[in-house]
Amino acid sequence: MAVIESSLERESQDRYLTYALSVVSSRALPDVRDGLKPVQRRILYAMYKNLNLKPNSSYRKSASVVGEVLGNYHPHSDTACYEAMVRMAQDFSLRYPIVDGQGNFGSIDGDSAAAYRYTEARLRPFALEVIGEIDEETVEFRDNFDGRLKEPQVFPSRVPNLLVNGVSGIAVGMATSVPPHNLKNVVSALIGLLEDKEITNSKLVSLIKAPDFPTGCTILNSKNELEEIYATGKGAIRMRGEWEEEEGQRGKKFVIITSVPYGVNKSQLIEKIAQLITDKKLPQIVDIRDESTDEVRVVLELAPNADSEVAMAFIYKNTALESNFNVNLTALVPTKGISLKPQVLSLKECLNYFLEFRVDVTKKRLIFEKKQLEARVHILEALAKIFDSLDEAIKIVRKSDGRQDAALKLAKRFDLTEVQSFAVVDMKIYQLSRTNIEEVRAELKAKLKRIKEIDNILKSEKAILNLVKEDLELVAKEYGDARKSKLIKDYQDKIIEFDKSEYVVKEDVYAIVTKDGWIKRIRQNNELSSTRLRDGDSIFKAFAISTLDNVVFITNLGNVYSLNVSEFPSSSGYGVPIQKILKFKDGEIIVESFFLKLSEDEQIEVFDFAKNTQDDEIRNEDDVILITKNGLGTAYHLDDLSNIKKSGRRIMKIKDGDELRCVVKGNKVNLAMFTSDSSALSIKTKEIPLKDSPVVGITLMGIRDDDELVAAISYDKDESLVIKNDKDKEVLISASDIVKGKRALKGNKILSKAKLISVTLAK
Repeated sequence: MAVIESSLERESQDRYLTYALSVVSSRALPDVRDGLKPVQRRILYAMYKNLNLKPNSSYRKSASVVGEVLGNYHPHSDTACYEAMVRMAQDFSLRYPIVDGQGNFGSIDGDSAAAYRYTEARLRPFALEVIGEIDEETVEFRDNFDGRLKEPQVFPSRVPNLLVNGVSGIAVGMATSVPPHNLKNVVSALIGLLEDKEITNSKLVSLIKAPDFPTGCTILNSKNELEEIYATGKGAIRMRGEWEEEEGQRGKKFVIITSVPYGVNKSQLIEKIAQLITDKKLPQIVDIRDESTDEVRVVLELAPNADSEVAMAFIYKNTALESNFNVNLTALVPTKGISLKPQVLSLKECLNYFLEFRVDVTKKRLIFEKKQLEARVHILEALAKIFDSLDEAIKIVRKSDGRQDAALKLAKRFDLTEVQSFAVVDMKIYQLSRTNIEEVRAELKAKLKRIKEIDNILKSEKAILNLVKEDLELVAKEYGDARKSKLIKDYQDKIIEFDKSEYVVKEDVYAIVTKDGWIKRIRQNNELSSTRLRDGDSIFKAFAISTLDNVVFITNLGNVYSLNVSEFPSSSGYGVPIQKILKFKDGEIIVESFFLKLSEDEQIEVFDFAKNTQDDEIRNEDDVILITKNGLGTAYHLDDLSNIKKSGRRIMKIKDGDELRCVVKGNKVNLAMFTSDSSALSIKTKEIPLKDSPVVGITLMGIRDDDELVAAISYDKDESLVIKNDKDKEVLISASDIVKGKRALKGNKILSKAKLISVTLAK
């Protein structure tokens, strides 16, 4: 046995590349010509050729289809094969379904299809258009996986299936996501390109209009956006479900959702809206129910005097009723050889590849027809040749020693070819009558005429293009229908402006933040001191505010977050960790919390359980001073606090090994800083540079080795401070006792033989 030396790296690369190419070409990506992945093509071919499951045939069990495909063409997972067949039968997945399924083939609510032993299937008439002239030598065939059978490399599809039905798939290092389109629109674009090779992308987009999803919905993209998507082959289609308002009995009003975006699970959408109603985030809606049958009908009951447009604006913003379809027009395209290569295509390129393919198929179809005609003419010429000597021919046959001998003698006597002589011998006697001979001569004349027509067509590129055009027009006439997806012009003018407070039920509550980072809200008529807390946890802040207000959090990693009080869980229990609502990083904890008043309440009451801040209200345009445990600090100008994403916003860059430790408002004259080892320093706040973008900061206080900053406080005059030490004792000192100096000094000791824990202003 020979041993070939090779590095593990090289072998891994070679094998991974082989795997990647296999996935790209043999599994995940569609062919631009027929718009099918290999598994889809094999399913259709097995149903058409092996099982004869044509539209006029009886249904067969899906299990037999899957078995036929796996056994002969596609030796992969039966589940994946069945799922591919199911998708081709779903009228909410494909714009023009290809498989006619009988039984449970899933639903728009996300229900799975029944097992393949329970369902049955056959081809739809539209499938025959996708399969095309497969029996007319129009495409190349290749060996199946074990060499026993032949399978088509591509179908000679008469429909532009890639654009009409769309496709999605994930390969290695690439993916495809082609939206479905309206057949009539696509044919119009193809004919436009046939008639003008230099047609512009803008004109093509005006003909194809936009994707046409089987679930209906409205498309919000402008024409310029669509032109960009179709020119580059990439972009996002914005989809929005449709709705209408109805009036019921006793003056009740209802919103009826009549369509959902493509790919959206209707059941999950309803659950999401119901949850918004339960959480009192959607006060305009009091109830929801699903009355859908074959058509979508989700009924939302409006609250008295509620504005339906305001309610739907919130639903669009907070649910999948408005979603994106990310377009990626990647497909396998033919090269000069027999191989295919993946390519991101523009709309014009997609159409061009299909037209070039149809021109080639049409030529091959004509050549095949001519070959069949010539074979028939060859036989008809023999029949015409022996017509005047029928009696002699019959006598030769009667005196012969069998079929072979009769054919040889006829060939010799009448100068016939072997094919002609056997054709005469095999004819029945009545077919040699005068009437049938006249029919033979008429047929011969017609077939010779048709051969001449085919020769003339093959010589004319224009005539071939006309045939391609006629085929397209016939398909569009037979299967074309009206668009299901509508386009909104001037979308920006139709955006509903609304106040966020309209979607929140105003309620006076305590917004509670604990030291361990748990949050909740309780009604103000509850006793705050008796609220439930986890063992070892305690209240850090409790703001007596309304659900219209916000709470702002600043963390040890230098990030700021904002959360509307209505999003605090209403709970009589412990609440929830803030990480479940806001996107905190690993190891991120709350350093300081403020309230941001958005309501028109006169006064906010604050319960400062931690006693380490003086002013808990923050406003847009306020400044805060940020100080790390290593003494670095900066002043930061806050802005737009109510519109911070749940992933937060960085306001200070933190060095490795350091963390933000103290946050104070920068609206006072002096800043006092304190370390764990009881050192203290006071500086003027005007010495701290004000920034409006994140920085590392400068040294505000020099920190000795094995020490760290633990507290900071701002003040205007010589105030009294309460210092708590590690022995749980409180010491009262005057701010004048703290050394006043410049930045970066180490300060003086204010306690002896004790560690400092916290500092607050004396009340």
